[in-house]
Amino acid sequence: MNVAATLLEILKYTLPALIVLIATSAIVNKFIVAQNQRKQMAIFEGAQDVTLKLRLQAYERLAIFVERMSSRLLMTRLYDSSMTVADLHFAATQSIRSEFEHNLSQQIYVSKNVWETVKGVKEQELNMLNRVSQSLNPEAPAREFYARVLELISKAESELPTDVALQIINAEVKTVMQYGSY
Repeated sequence: MNVAATLLEILKYTLPALIVLIATSAIVNKFIVAQNQRKQMAIFEGAQDVTLKLRLQAYERLAIFVERMSSRLLMTRLYDSSMTVADLHFAATQSIRSEFEHNLSQQIYVSKNVWETVKGVKEQELNMLNRVSQSLNPEAPAREFYARVLELISKAESELPTDVALQIINAEVKTVMQYGSY
């Protein structure tokens, strides 16, 4: 009986201590988990701010690119009276291609829809310039090419591809600024 009494005496002290230890461990564990979640949320919110800035800069750069490849601005910017049709055509296509390559990295920040639109507009502009160039004598003065491109633009029955692309970019920027994603 002495052994049973000793065992009972030991249990009186150890059992409450074990219960307190388990309860304390559970509370500390929940506290640590909550702290980690708060830290992760703070890091996520900070990253969201940086990401939003990068995305808005990407939209801005793509809008500038679309404007710069617009034939009306492109012809005005590149035209030189000493050029031939071939010279102006080459300068225009090279300008569009090099600016597109310069902006390739922006695709990781924008939606697939915006990126595909920008690529499509680039191809449409290049195709239009190629068609006009092929219809003219390559050695003719560049003013003929310039005039024909501007005439095509002014006679367009629908919105110009660059204008449509800018509308798509602007709409998505508004969504991103309102909701933070697309």
